[in-house]
Amino acid sequence: MRPARVYGLAGLASLALAAVAYAQSTPVAVPDNAPVQAAPLDEKPATWGDATAGQTKAGACAACHGLDGNPLDPQYPRLAGMPERYTAKQLAQFKHGERTSGMAAIMVPFATMLSAQDMRDVGAWFASQHANAGIADDTLIAAGPNQGMKFYEVGERLYRAGDAARAIPACTACHGPSGAGNPGPAYPAVHGQQSAYVATRLEEYRAGITTAKDAAHFKLMASVAKSLTDEEIQSLGSYVQGLHARDASR
Repeated sequence: MRPARVYGLAGLASLALAAVAYAQSTPVAVPDNAPVQAAPLDEKPATWGDATAGQTKAGACAACHGLDGNPLDPQYPRLAGMPERYTAKQLAQFKHGERTSGMAAIMVPFATMLSAQDMRDVGAWFASQHANAGIADDTLIAAGPNQGMKFYEVGERLYRAGDAARAIPACTACHGPSGAGNPGPAYPAVHGQQSAYVATRLEEYRAGITTAKDAAHFKLMASVAKSLTDEEIQSLGSYVQGLHARDASR
């Protein structure tokens, strides 16, 4: 190749590099009203949870709910033995602002950090844990329509048989004889649950107000709780707190 031609090509290359450098160093004017490009951020659907992965992810839950879902403070609900799908659904409702009552202000920051799969994993971990049973109140009722009954027996009667006259079904229909819940339709386990928490939730159901988008389960419970008295609500909380499955090894 002739020297003149080589020099010519080299000159063109230098001009190209100079043009690129100039373009990179010169700000490009963008109109303030430039359209924003948006893309769907739909979350990947979750699969069944992994309890091993969930154990690590549930570390942040331990302060309130205990390492294994059995809290020491009675104001926090027991999560041990809770069906996986139920726990995941509640976490999703906290994350998306569909549960705003009770201690939602505490729960929302934790739930917001979780993906749908994280929620299933955490749910799987707590579902694999054994729920400790509390103690039911057997104090005799001194006055009123239930006079002479042990306090927990009012709740036991409703839990086992319901009240046909008020169209209240037995709680066993959804929560099972031992209170273990139902993993299919994601009905919660109630055995050993803190009585104060149960009473609070029943009062919320009785009030009939919810912000949940999928309110089918809430409405079902609202129809059950709407005619419960304060004494019945407190007694149901006491009864399920002491409810537990019989130990087959004994």
